[in-house]
Amino acid sequence: MDDFEGNELRSAVSQLDQLVSEPEGSTGNQKSVSTEIHQATMWRLMHPVRLIGHQVLRAKLILRGLPYAVAMSGGYSGLTKNMWRTFRSEGIHGIKRRVIFSAAPGASTPVERYEKNNRTDYTEWVRRYDTLNDLDIKAIENRIKQLDRLPLISIVMPVYNPPLDMLEEAILSVQSQLYPNWELCIADDASTNVEVHELLKRYIEADCRIKVVFRKENGHISAASNSALALAKGEFVALLDNDDLLPQQALFWVAETIVANPDVGLIYSDEDKIDLSGLRFDPYFKPDWNPDLFLSHNMACHLGVYRTDLIRNFGGFREGLEGAQDYDLALRCSEQLDHKNIVHIPRVLYHWRSHPGSTAHAGSEKNYALLAGERALNDHFSRTKVAAQAELLSFGMYRARYSMPNNTPLVSLIIPTRNGLELIKQCIDSIFAKTTYTNYEIIIVDNNSDDPETLDYFARLSSHDQVRVLRDESPFNFSALNNKAVQQARGDYVGLINNDIEVISPEWLSELMSLALQSGVGAVGARLWYPNDTLQHGGVVTGVGGIAGHSHKHLKKGASGFFSRAQLIQTMSVVTGACLVIKKSIYHEVGGLNEADLKVAFNDVDFCLRVREAGYRNIWTPYAELYHHESASRGTENTRAKQLRFTEEVLFMKKRWGDLLINDPAYSPNLTLDHEDFSYAWPPRVDQLVCSDERS
Repeated sequence: MDDFEGNELRSAVSQLDQLVSEPEGSTGNQKSVSTEIHQATMWRLMHPVRLIGHQVLRAKLILRGLPYAVAMSGGYSGLTKNMWRTFRSEGIHGIKRRVIFSAAPGASTPVERYEKNNRTDYTEWVRRYDTLNDLDIKAIENRIKQLDRLPLISIVMPVYNPPLDMLEEAILSVQSQLYPNWELCIADDASTNVEVHELLKRYIEADCRIKVVFRKENGHISAASNSALALAKGEFVALLDNDDLLPQQALFWVAETIVANPDVGLIYSDEDKIDLSGLRFDPYFKPDWNPDLFLSHNMACHLGVYRTDLIRNFGGFREGLEGAQDYDLALRCSEQLDHKNIVHIPRVLYHWRSHPGSTAHAGSEKNYALLAGERALNDHFSRTKVAAQAELLSFGMYRARYSMPNNTPLVSLIIPTRNGLELIKQCIDSIFAKTTYTNYEIIIVDNNSDDPETLDYFARLSSHDQVRVLRDESPFNFSALNNKAVQQARGDYVGLINNDIEVISPEWLSELMSLALQSGVGAVGARLWYPNDTLQHGGVVTGVGGIAGHSHKHLKKGASGFFSRAQLIQTMSVVTGACLVIKKSIYHEVGGLNEADLKVAFNDVDFCLRVREAGYRNIWTPYAELYHHESASRGTENTRAKQLRFTEEVLFMKKRWGDLLINDPAYSPNLTLDHEDFSYAWPPRVDQLVCSDERS
């Protein structure tokens, strides 16, 4: 499938007038003129002129973006509904911002430059969207009163010789919770500092909700956590380290989630880090439950909340896995739960303290924890009878290596093409030369090639026992070409391959197949690079740019991406049809590619969403690497007919999938839909306690 950004439909927008120094809403963190100029008398006198010019140019951008916004919304009715939702959550400025970015997502205007330089300013993001004011607190208190019940939440905290000020701040962060029905269960693991004992005793006497057991012998964190767990009377248990902090709204959101999800067994939230000065940084905005990413690292972690009887049923924390006892706990819980009963709260409900000696400061501070995590994963594979081995990676996360059966299934690699001898030959030669997986056939779908050299090449290939050339003289329809070829495929698995693909890693097909063979897996996609070694495909995120965008697009080779997601196996809603493998029976089950409505663009997006809808999970792996000489053979949407077709495909996707496009469970509502770089959403797409106009 060709690049689906649709940039050819988005006319280039003129540069904003040089008089405009900052966009509306600027925080002053990035200025295009010096402070001295701002302080000059003439600059102040010219402010009304600059303001008028700024607003006029913004109005021009909005007018230019309006037609595209209409198309992306599925017509004026859809646009009206989208505008109303945006107005309620973001105000009039949010509407203007969204239309402007529809006009020129790739433009280099001062507005765009400002956004690029500041959209990862977490301090400003926290100030705007994650700092409670009096109205927020009142709203939370009212919502607590409206809850049908107030479940008791037991906070389990093992303690061993922490800095006294950090321990006290951790306890105070619990006492400051807006949600009232909690208890703090502390196990002191024979701390040698008597002041720790004295501090804990003071809090026991001052607050009956705080319980402490003083262990006589040091048993390390798992044993201490079990001692604290023994004190818990609550329906749910939340885990808190003795030097970390909970924001005052944390337990409210947990309690509301419990009430709304009666069968929930595991709850986890987003998290960030906090330094000794109180500065928050490095937020981890997580996806909803992502079983394959979870096998790459403990994405549940903080704030982790568990149904108490679930933990107790399998004996609490396992001793011998110190440092990864939380990961092991989450793995064992996930084995017992339907995935719909693992709920993610997309809010920062935990501040992980960063100080020398903490894991938050540097993962290498506790290398034993990483090794314990590897063991926890391998024990998980053993319990679930999955033939896989966990491997600790150099950057502190994990790779699951799945075993292959002795008799590997036949894979039919389907490659549609028209002429383009150099590309198709490069593709075929690289497959033959570099693919270690041997049981495959190649089906070349020749769509009206008329170049003599290409036809001669196809004739020579036809004598190869692993290659078939199917001639298809119908008008170009990428979906139909693949569907017809799948009908003639001999393999139990099919691989959709673009003719502009070139193999890099010899194990690419073995890696894709090792995942495709796992229970419950649908489509499996590869890591694709541009020839200049920047990332083309790291999975697809729906909603980005209106329909879908590539995760971490243009990331440089060697860069890790957002919390290493550019180099970890993970569940994705969509993987590109430029290189994917899927079981043929699943392909037929969901009806193949949509050849009626999506002849060229978005057919892989729609296909993968239907695979997900059918109950399968799609996976992206970074360990199958290929070059993608993207759209080199088909060209751009440079005719009116092509542009009309593309617009119709956009409208179809909006009508078929609606709001599901902007709610990708493999992404976060706290991350942007305007860019493909995992920068922050301004504002986040979560329910606001108080609308933006009231807050201001």
